[in-house]
Amino acid sequence: MYGIFNDSFPPILDGVTLAVQNYVYWLSEKGRTPCVVTPWNPEKIEHPYSVMRYFSLPIYSRKPYRYGYPKLDPFIWRKLRGTDFKILHAHCPFSSGRLAVYVKKKQNIPLIGTFHSKYRSDLEHSFRRMPWCVPIIMKRILDFFNACDEVWIPQAQVEDTVREYGYKGRLTVVENGNDFSGIISGPLEDYKRAAKRRRGMEDDTFSLLFVGQHIWEKGIHTILESAALLKDRIKFHLDFIGTGYAEGEMRDMIARMGLQDAVTMHGVVTDRNTLSEYYAASDLFLFPSMYDNAPLVVREAAAMGTPAVLLEGSTASEVIRDGKNGFLVSPGAESFSSLVERVASDRSLLREVSQGARATLVRSWEDVVAEVVDRYDAIIRNYRR
Repeated sequence: MYGIFNDSFPPILDGVTLAVQNYVYWLSEKGRTPCVVTPWNPEKIEHPYSVMRYFSLPIYSRKPYRYGYPKLDPFIWRKLRGTDFKILHAHCPFSSGRLAVYVKKKQNIPLIGTFHSKYRSDLEHSFRRMPWCVPIIMKRILDFFNACDEVWIPQAQVEDTVREYGYKGRLTVVENGNDFSGIISGPLEDYKRAAKRRRGMEDDTFSLLFVGQHIWEKGIHTILESAALLKDRIKFHLDFIGTGYAEGEMRDMIARMGLQDAVTMHGVVTDRNTLSEYYAASDLFLFPSMYDNAPLVVREAAAMGTPAVLLEGSTASEVIRDGKNGFLVSPGAESFSSLVERVASDRSLLREVSQGARATLVRSWEDVVAEVVDRYDAIIRNYRR
């Protein structure tokens, strides 16, 4: 049994959840037996593999997330002790990660921890009224990663954040994959033009997209302020997909800026085929986030021929070569909007960068998990020596 631990799992959707889903799916496809350990959720979803859930309560400051309380759930400990795990892989250092450390010690088996997020930023928002909690929890996060036999990061530049948090051990880069990698087989331009028409978009409308949590840390202010600057300069439409604590304030900003006709908020899109259509129908993916490490959404957009605009110096920008497979700009709505306007008027540049994004940023989850399985097997062999 391969134990995959994370604090969120469907019906909650985010980049880490998607990574865990694909790990589990492709482990199963490759003949391995995964078991997901995650907090309980009142919305029931059936899965074709084992899922162990434990007691949780909602996090009201970060809906729809829930925090697990395994100490209040006597059954989860018994289940974990009774399960014969070969290896453990925790994608979160909080309640599920601590459970993974418990199983590691009880069964004397290897534990991998993947560093997905800038946890300090999340904590500073969640505990903004109790800031003294942040260093205490950060120490627990460091303790978790120090307990792991290997620590993986999704791209090399994430090392800067890990070291800033105090981790001194060895790091291994294991990339994230993409489940949109095989959708487009014919000419890219034809596919994107057809996707626009299916969505009812006019050919002369420049289509912009953001997919992700609706939280200010993602740079959403910059996107909306850029849209306000663009509304009298180019014909465009901006789509937001996702949810988060900033959603209400975003709607207020859209109304205040007079952007109701140019901006649509769609909420969460759970159907992956529908989401791929939004990506394909868009010309640029906007992602001015200093918060993210290695966002899956940038690679998803690339798979559908939609290059991303990111901030210079952001961790997420490591994989972007400006004007080759994406675009980099300095922080601020003025520079962001100027870049969008320039690309909208230079369709040959957009075509070239779209092709570059597909060629350099897209790797299938099947391929990634094949590498992961090889690494799991090697870790298990070496651990038993």
